[in-house]
Amino acid sequence: MKVPLLDLKPQYLALKHELDAAVLAVCESQQFILGPGVKALEAAVARDSGCTHGIGVSSGTDALLIALMVLDIGAGDEVITTPYTFFATAGTIARVGARPVFCDIDPATFNLCPQAVQRFIDRDCELRDGVLVNRRTGGRIKALMPVHLYGQLADMPAFMKIAQRYGLRVIEDAAQAIGAADEHGRRACSYGDIGCLSFFPTKNLGAFGDAGMCVTNDAALADRLDIFRVHGSRPKYYHAFIGGNFRIDELQAAVLNVKLPHLDAWSAARQRNAEIYFDAFDKAGLGSRVTPPPRAPRGARHIYNQFIIRADDRDALRQFLTERQIGTEIYYPLPLHEQQCFAYLGHAVGDFPQAELAARSTVALPIFPELAEEQLRHVVDSIAQFYRSRA
Repeated sequence: MKVPLLDLKPQYLALKHELDAAVLAVCESQQFILGPGVKALEAAVARDSGCTHGIGVSSGTDALLIALMVLDIGAGDEVITTPYTFFATAGTIARVGARPVFCDIDPATFNLCPQAVQRFIDRDCELRDGVLVNRRTGGRIKALMPVHLYGQLADMPAFMKIAQRYGLRVIEDAAQAIGAADEHGRRACSYGDIGCLSFFPTKNLGAFGDAGMCVTNDAALADRLDIFRVHGSRPKYYHAFIGGNFRIDELQAAVLNVKLPHLDAWSAARQRNAEIYFDAFDKAGLGSRVTPPPRAPRGARHIYNQFIIRADDRDALRQFLTERQIGTEIYYPLPLHEQQCFAYLGHAVGDFPQAELAARSTVALPIFPELAEEQLRHVVDSIAQFYRSRA
């Protein structure tokens, strides 16, 4: 039985007539840049995220980049984040001239660990004239950038307390978490100064190419984001700031406006698929050989952008599943502190043991909404077969 990691065609075919008509309408209007579709999408996504302002941008990566720019983070500044995430999280920090500061992850959720952040501050930092300074580097700790990895919120109340204690700005990397909520009912992006979303085609809400959005409850920040996404220009051809070309395309907004009303149903289908996995793993009796992700706390909303398990002999298991036409992926095989481009930070293997363990032991299983229950149970049966063969 073939079980792909992801298949976008069923979603497209179900909405084909609406999507085709929306794209054609933009073509007929010839209004491709910041048109009415963008404005409608910005309002709807902001509302869905528990925010008052949305600023559509060209990608999730550019959402992070422009957020750092409008918060005046640059040379001499440092941003605390996780080493276990997609490259853009730390890559954008480096691109504005700031220094990424890594702290280890929570072993259960894979999200940045607040206790690890506090330990770093207590051990390596001090307040100088009200500014948190890294004693080892002399850099100003300017912001926190937690990532809501795999569709589950990081511990934002804990991070907000740290931020308020030390005067830090907070950027939420919610590229994988649109619509996710914690046990307090707060949505991803509703806590920090700016929340950053990605509409990459493989995301729960995916465009027909690159697209993203920043959301915020701060009207002044929203205005700066709006200016910075058009080269820092207002009025046209007059530049008070150096921004960039960060606009979302009207065509992508049209696609996303068709898809957004279906997002809750797709998220519910992912949650249903996760429950099938949980039941199947419970019955498989694999013990400590496989550890499924933890269920979300009561009242929380995990949207399962990925379904990640820890597995013994992970690479051999993945090869076994590939031979049986079951798709998998490794997010992420090499933590950021071990990447060659970040060698200048001076980290060594062993500095962030939980991130390193996650990179060695985790694998993503198919979870997209259109999967059938028999496919999901076949995945677990195949995993059980692998471990029986090695008993």
